[in-house]
Amino acid sequence: MNPSLSSRIETFRNRMADHGIDTMMVLVEENRRYLSGFTGEDNGYDESSGVLFITQNKLLLATDSRFVFQAKTEAPGYDIYGYKKGLAAELPDILAQLNTQILGFEPAKLSVKDHERMKQSLDASGSSVKLAPISDLVESLRIIKDEEEIDIIRRALAITEQALQNLLPSLVPGMSEKEAAWLLEKKLREMGAEGLSFPSIVACGVNTAKPHAHPSDHLFTTRAPVLFDWGIKLKGYCSDITRTFFLDKPDGRFMEIFDVVKTAQERATAAIREGVSTKEIDSLARDYIKEKGYGDFFGHGLGHGVGLAIHEAPRLSPMQDIPLKSGMVVTIEPGIYLPEWGGIRLENMVVVRKDGPEVLNSTTVEEFLPQ
Repeated sequence: MNPSLSSRIETFRNRMADHGIDTMMVLVEENRRYLSGFTGEDNGYDESSGVLFITQNKLLLATDSRFVFQAKTEAPGYDIYGYKKGLAAELPDILAQLNTQILGFEPAKLSVKDHERMKQSLDASGSSVKLAPISDLVESLRIIKDEEEIDIIRRALAITEQALQNLLPSLVPGMSEKEAAWLLEKKLREMGAEGLSFPSIVACGVNTAKPHAHPSDHLFTTRAPVLFDWGIKLKGYCSDITRTFFLDKPDGRFMEIFDVVKTAQERATAAIREGVSTKEIDSLARDYIKEKGYGDFFGHGLGHGVGLAIHEAPRLSPMQDIPLKSGMVVTIEPGIYLPEWGGIRLENMVVVRKDGPEVLNSTTVEEFLPQ
């Protein structure tokens, strides 16, 4: 087991002890990977490629026959338990092996249906194990990235940006949003992406006023904004970026709104440092957009954490007020969305450092504008 994993597990065990549990059942895919290195993916909310059981002196990864070999290869230090009747049915045997009295679980992942199955299985076996929901035990570790994690995100973002730069000459009037999205995904995978960190948002014209637009048959023109919001996964870590531009020289209205969004982003980014609150960072951008008369057209939060998941803590929004800490990786993505015209969003990725921000992007927001 590599030193990073060993350190994570040691810290995690200390936090388990603080919560008074002797065994933690780790169900969330990203948390499982963070604590074991196992890359098995869950294909649906009701499917799992494996579960970690962590005690103060034992590590066990339970999975089915599809993933046993992979688990043995990717999770050194873990005993591998291959269940044949399903996790709930074999849970009493697993917990008996671990001498479990109190089993912590992640309520964000365990459905009511599966919770009932597990409880019924334990009751039927005569087990006295108590089930205890424990939230954010791993997420509170993942929120701070080490330098190895940050470097992977930096490399993922570099591929992400370069792919659109390479694609720009192919973006022409008459191309559909769907076609552009496919060409971008193809380019990203050719450049080394393991996959997309989320379905790419490609929009043009009035569709750019939809913050989470789905690529459609709508066609690009030279006189309307084009918005790309895209990202990749590299070694499990996500990138996330948004750029809005014209295929031809942008008009005055576009540049007016673009400059407001750009300045809002710059003001928020400049204030990022350890100790500043997420709500304060959001307010710096939001208040400026309101000052310029567009306050009613910026409805979403300013940004979010990014790591093994595309959306994770912390959230930069009016509704969350927590201090930033060095090593957090966040997006700064203000936007203005006018339903009858279109929208502009600009998004960068930033590392929180003790004395200020480190912008991970290698491109500026202006570089995609035709000169």
